[in-house]
Amino acid sequence: MSNSLHTVFDAIAGAQTEQQLQLAIMETVGEHFDVQRWGIYLLDEQPEVKLNAQGFPDIPEVCLRGNPVGKYVVERHAPAHEQLILPAGDWKQFCSRDDHAHVMSGPIVAEGRLIGTLNLARAKGNPAFTANDLADLSALCLHLSAKLASLRAKPQPEPKNSVVASRLTPRELEIAELVARGLTNAEIGEQLWITQNSVKQALKRMFRKLEVSARAEMVAKLQDVLD
Repeated sequence: MSNSLHTVFDAIAGAQTEQQLQLAIMETVGEHFDVQRWGIYLLDEQPEVKLNAQGFPDIPEVCLRGNPVGKYVVERHAPAHEQLILPAGDWKQFCSRDDHAHVMSGPIVAEGRLIGTLNLARAKGNPAFTANDLADLSALCLHLSAKLASLRAKPQPEPKNSVVASRLTPRELEIAELVARGLTNAEIGEQLWITQNSVKQALKRMFRKLEVSARAEMVAKLQDVLD
């Protein structure tokens, strides 16, 4: 386990942009934690987010929204899984999805505030997360938070075809990368923990920014960036 965790650390350290950082996480975390669903959610990439009555971000796409696990992470800036704070079986009251039978979430913080979360889920039939998993996630979130802060504190290196790429946010570039891999809107939504409609609306915005009208045309225009 420790060797594979350092593989994730190395991937984080090697990232030169926020897009590379997110892709590094997506490509390594799943294997280390043996999860079926995982993703990074950055609040500042979601301008439509509003606060609910309890003062927590109202993000309907994320299963960790509006439940004790998410509340724990928001309040304490510390990682948690459902069995840490709920009696056995109570998690089903908050999420009945078979692919989210066990969940764990960790904070991404900067300058004393929560700026995002790293969310992990195991499907039904898989073991629950353990104290070791929680310790690994805590260490991972420290590396991830520090790297993200470092990237945002200095000018980003100019990517190839930067005039085109600069029109898109890191999240939109991540969506473009998944489109280039041939994923459908539904598959992209599952990969990024957002709804299929959110992917559809994001693609519409991306098409307008890039002045294209089709997925293939968008990928062709971003070919140098997505290689």
